[in-house]
Amino acid sequence: MLACRVRGSSTTRPRDLPYGKHGPELVWHKRRWWCDESGCPRRSFTEQVPQIPARCRLTERLRQAAGRAVRDAGVTVVQAAREWKASWPVVMEAFGTAATAVTEAPLPDIEVLGIDETRRGRARWEKDPQTGKSSAAADRWHTGFVDAAGCGGLLGQTEGRAAGDVPAWLADTPLTWRQGVRFVAIDMSPSYRAAIRTGLPHATVVVDHFHVVQLANKMLSLVRRRLTRTHRGRRGRAKDPEWKARRKLLRNREERRS
Repeated sequence: MLACRVRGSSTTRPRDLPYGKHGPELVWHKRRWWCDESGCPRRSFTEQVPQIPARCRLTERLRQAAGRAVRDAGVTVVQAAREWKASWPVVMEAFGTAATAVTEAPLPDIEVLGIDETRRGRARWEKDPQTGKSSAAADRWHTGFVDAAGCGGLLGQTEGRAAGDVPAWLADTPLTWRQGVRFVAIDMSPSYRAAIRTGLPHATVVVDHFHVVQLANKMLSLVRRRLTRTHRGRRGRAKDPEWKARRKLLRNREERRS
C-alpha cells in the first residue's frame, strides 16, 4: 500500500513471552495511515511488523512457543493456554501450525520399521437417512508406524488396523524410502503380516521383543495353573512353592537380586 498521510494514532498492548516474575509489558503507539491507492477498499491501515500483525493481541513468538509446547512437551491445549495466558482457539491454531511443520517434513531413512495398534477413544457410527443402516464413521483403533531402531520416533499413523490400512499408508511413502526398510517389527498379527508381504515384500518380518516375552509369560502362567490343578487337585494357594515363585519367574532380569 502507498501512504503518505497520517490519519491518527492508536495504542495497543500485545502480550509477549513471560520473563521474570511479572513479565514485560509492551505498549505500542502506532500510526494509522490513509491509503492513497484508488482501488483500495480499506482506505486506511495501521502499522504492523512481522512479530505483531494487524489486529493481533499476541506476538508471533508467543504463539510459536505455545504451539511447540503442545507439540513437543506433551502438554494439553488447555494447559498451554493457561500457561501462556491465551485462548483455546489461539493455542489450537498455533499447535496446528507447529504440527504441520513436522507432518510435512520428509520421512527419515530407517532400516527397522515398527508397526503396532493403538486404541483411540470409541468408535463413532453414522446412520444413513435413506437406508437406515449404521456405518462406522471413525474407528477406535489406529495403526502407528515408528522407527524401531533409531531416533525417528513416530513416522505416521492411520485409522484402522485391517490388512488394507497398512499398504494404504505405505503407498503414500516414496519408493526409495520403502526400499531402505530391511526389517519390520510387528506383534503376532496375521493381518499385519499379510500387509507387510504386500507393501514391503523384500523386508524381513520379525516379532517385537515385548510380545514374545508377553506370550512366554502367559504360557508360563497357564502351565503353572494346569500342573497345580493336576498334582494338588485344587487351585493354587499362596503357600504352594510354585505360587511363591511366580513373581520371580515373571520378573525382569535387571530387577532380579543376585
